Amino acid sequence: MSYNLLKGKRGIIFGALDENSIAWKTAETVHAEGGKFVLTNAPIAMRMGSIKELAEKTGSEIIPADATNVEDLENLVDKATEVLGGKIDFVLHSIGMSVNVRKGNHYTNMNYDFTTKGWDVSAVSFHKTMQVLYKKDAMNEWGSIVALSYMAAQRVFPDYNDMADNKAYLESIARSFGYFFGKDKKVRVNTISQSPTPTTAGQGVKGFDGFISFAEKMSPLGNATAQECAEYTVTMFSDYTKKVTLQNLFHDGGFSNTGVSQEVMEAFIKDEE
Repeated sequence: MSYNLLKGKRGIIFGALDENSIAWKTAETVHAEGGKFVLTNAPIAMRMGSIKELAEKTGSEIIPADATNVEDLENLVDKATEVLGGKIDFVLHSIGMSVNVRKGNHYTNMNYDFTTKGWDVSAVSFHKTMQVLYKKDAMNEWGSIVALSYMAAQRVFPDYNDMADNKAYLESIARSFGYFFGKDKKVRVNTISQSPTPTTAGQGVKGFDGFISFAEKMSPLGNATAQECAEYTVTMFSDYTKKVTLQNLFHDGGFSNTGVSQEVMEAFIKDEE
């Protein structure tokens, strides 16, 4: 069921790779709610994924851009405003990558060149994107910028590795840049801390299935799906959340505020018996 929440709104969606990705589900949901957008991803990611299928389905153009490259981002914003016929109302930053995770490097034995690369892709790219939007005055007033995060920014998940640091930095950028974007342009900036979700990126983390089943047992409402995250993101893009900014919003079925659940307690009691 759609409500035309984004009728007449224009945006940029980063990071749609395949139908498992939250960005992909968000694009489909934005389209259903009447929003128009351009899709963007790094050229290498576009070769791996099936973004052209999504573009056809949603009547969207694809503008390739390396989000760590300011010139690419400038080109993206210029072309997006041209294609969409005006300033931008919403942006989704759904990008994350750790070379250390991919290479199997333990957190206590990191390759720092890999660390820098992952940090640039996963977090600094968010600052670069917003800086380009800000300098070009490319956002409409009351626009909304959202980046996707994870609970490991606040708590230890040993195998999440340096992605935890990247997400903590990402959330800090949202607050710091969000202050200036709000003050100067009336644009809101937030992060959504989503349940562990079986996306292509998420499944690269060691023990990810364990994360998912533990969170499911801990969360009173169970894990939030990629589709549910897409729907929540759409509410953040809509005019119904005009005064929400500088927030890290937990979308995790209550996991973030649950100390222990009955199911987890029962599992430990069984072990003791």
